[in-house]
Amino acid sequence: MSPPRPRAVTIKHVAAEAGVSLQTVSRVINDGPNVRDEIKNRVRAAIDKLGYVPSLAARRMGGTRSYLLLALNDRDRTIDGWRSGDGTDWVDQMLLGGMLKCAEHGYRMIFELVDTHDARVERAISGALAQLHPDGVILTPPHGDNPVITELLAKLKIPFASIGSEGGPGFTVGMDDAEAAKVATDHLISLGHRRIGFISGSEEYALSGARLEGYRRALRSAGLAEDPALVAGGDFTFASGTAATRDLLALAKRPTAILASSDQMSLAALQVAQSSGLQVPRDLSIVSFDDTPIVKFSTPALTAIRQPIAPMTACAAQMLICAANGEPVTDTCRTLPFELIVRASSAAPPR
Repeated sequence: MSPPRPRAVTIKHVAAEAGVSLQTVSRVINDGPNVRDEIKNRVRAAIDKLGYVPSLAARRMGGTRSYLLLALNDRDRTIDGWRSGDGTDWVDQMLLGGMLKCAEHGYRMIFELVDTHDARVERAISGALAQLHPDGVILTPPHGDNPVITELLAKLKIPFASIGSEGGPGFTVGMDDAEAAKVATDHLISLGHRRIGFISGSEEYALSGARLEGYRRALRSAGLAEDPALVAGGDFTFASGTAATRDLLALAKRPTAILASSDQMSLAALQVAQSSGLQVPRDLSIVSFDDTPIVKFSTPALTAIRQPIAPMTACAAQMLICAANGEPVTDTCRTLPFELIVRASSAAPPR
């Protein structure tokens, strides 16, 4: 016979050991009011003796908090990335930052996919809120720029933090996308490039316009003419990067470098260039945005702006948890630093 499984210690065992009610144990776990020091000591002694680890349900019994944060990510792009196998590193980094920060504070982060274009998006989010009762909501792009979503959360008085948004109600966390694009473009200019192509992101995202403006600002600062033909529209996907790169390389005077607004589009640019017989970086330099892990393993490895995806999500979670705890969040808009990571995909233009 196999040995009996050890008994799981529950809040009921703690209550029986301490001789108090379940609600009293929960109030002690949550540092709730109206519990005498003598009772607190008895409950804590019972917890130590039994080795009890408070469950989420036990913590929720003692007050109005749920100890849950709800993170909303773009449904179509996330599912397309999973199904295509092109990579979902942005999502991975977002989950890494949010979940680890929540775990530090005894919270859990629930991940939901929402279609921001759906006419029923308000109903979908209202349903999730009614079921989960989260203490706060993290909005990833482009949800933070959708007034239907932000106004709903504001009306319901649910704290929320938007990542990569231009501001508005709630907390905002991001990096300086315009400055990041300028730094990336300046890097290519410093190598000697004068015809630099730019693949923009989806117009739904506020950060897309900021990155385009940063690219243009770098050209103006260097005294270079802005050629509209060198700006190709994309939507952050591999397919859009493929189409945009083909358009840029088909120009009579093609660019000697391309700055793409996402890793997926930069990987597409690399593939199109190589399939066209161009060597990177000898014939064409490529610089990417985000620096998710996948670009380290391309050949050549891609120079990239490292967007602090995990730190941004962790910061958003921290702000919401502070708000739930009644702690002041004085800086409601936080800008985190980016880095330019120079690798083998950028070099001087061909002579």
